[in-house]
Amino acid sequence: MFNASIRSAAWVLLPVATLGLVLYSCTTAKVDTSTPETRRAINAHGAELIDQGREIFRFDTFGSEAFWTKTRLHDAIAGEKNGGVGPGVSPNMALKLGLKVDLQKAPKAIIPLIQEGSVSLNDPATTLALLKADTVVGVKGFFDGNRLTGIGLTCALCHSTVDDTLRQGIGGRLDGWPNRDLDVGAIVAAAPDLSMFAQLLQVDEGTVRKVLTSWGPGKYDAELNLDGKAMRPDGKPAATLNPPAFGLAGNNLHTWTGAWGTISYWNAYVAVTQMHGQGTFFDPRLDDAKKYPVAARTKLGHTRPAGEDKVTSKLAALHVYQLSLPTPKPLEGSFDKAGAERGRGLFMAKARCGSCHVPPLFTEPGWALHRGEEIGIDNFQADRSPDGRYHTMPLRALWDTKKIHKGGFYHDGRFATLADVVNHYDRHFGTGLSEAEKADLIEYLKSI
Repeated sequence: MFNASIRSAAWVLLPVATLGLVLYSCTTAKVDTSTPETRRAINAHGAELIDQGREIFRFDTFGSEAFWTKTRLHDAIAGEKNGGVGPGVSPNMALKLGLKVDLQKAPKAIIPLIQEGSVSLNDPATTLALLKADTVVGVKGFFDGNRLTGIGLTCALCHSTVDDTLRQGIGGRLDGWPNRDLDVGAIVAAAPDLSMFAQLLQVDEGTVRKVLTSWGPGKYDAELNLDGKAMRPDGKPAATLNPPAFGLAGNNLHTWTGAWGTISYWNAYVAVTQMHGQGTFFDPRLDDAKKYPVAARTKLGHTRPAGEDKVTSKLAALHVYQLSLPTPKPLEGSFDKAGAERGRGLFMAKARCGSCHVPPLFTEPGWALHRGEEIGIDNFQADRSPDGRYHTMPLRALWDTKKIHKGGFYHDGRFATLADVVNHYDRHFGTGLSEAEKADLIEYLKSI
């Protein structure tokens, strides 16, 4: 009787359970993402991440001021007359070092004064006023009253510039554009206390300054703290050009060399190990003492903040903002349209460019990495990366050689012009392009 009752109840409950599963499936497993409400929610979420990412990219120091204050770089900027040391850094000196001033953030009252020359651009006190107004791109000042007590760095320092609308170095922001005028090595070398760098690299401070000042404008060595290799085998500095941070949508990698990780990996790496922000960074590959002696000794691949993590929570929004930055379109008259049309066919066929730089991403979908011998160059920089390969960089805004590609092409600027690049590949691959075909191919490259 008891078993029969159970069987009877089961037959009664089975349709009910089945109906419940159907209802559950309809309400949760088959969410209609096409409804206006859901589209609005997705769009709002995307817009929110872009807005957050923009603020992070431009103004977030990730707590890096704690490190840079120890170097007393802020004292060198302020100068002795303003509570610091030495002569200080005037706006004109800062502009010569490649620092930029955001015209949109500048107090309205100061703009006509700069235009008229009423404000002294040779006075470090003016630099402090610009820092206090948060107008210096990529550098955030911290003040006690009018006294500069510290500075922090943001992503925009190396990966933003300005359009020079007021004068050279002063204008509207151009996020994602590499600052190829910025002499970051010379700026850091001006810090009175470089003992932390000296201890890291196990050299004296004089050697640190010599290395930093060897980089030159637009270049930075983001792997010196890993392998300690300050110079290439040919005796030139191992620093590489600041790459563009726009046009990354659809690309997995950001850096010149491969297998470091995704764009978010590199954001975490730079925020924590280069900007010296307070965050978490993990990569056990850096425990390889033979390849990365400095990183292995300092346990760089196992970095944890002593207090609050000021990096990790910001990586998602920062990533979305970077992916939203479009490649700047060619200016009218920056290339010959007829030549570019002829060059398009050469790009995909005889010149063989399209075999790696696949349109419209202009990099390889998937494994976009090559050894140096495949592209006809040495492997020094590639061998500093985990897998020893170069990244097929997407072709972006090749028409602009005054800002975006100032300093040359390739990771180290070894090719001064697009013609040098085309000639290199013509020799390496034996494409047999005529001079006229090379000219057309260059016009197409400038049109991308």
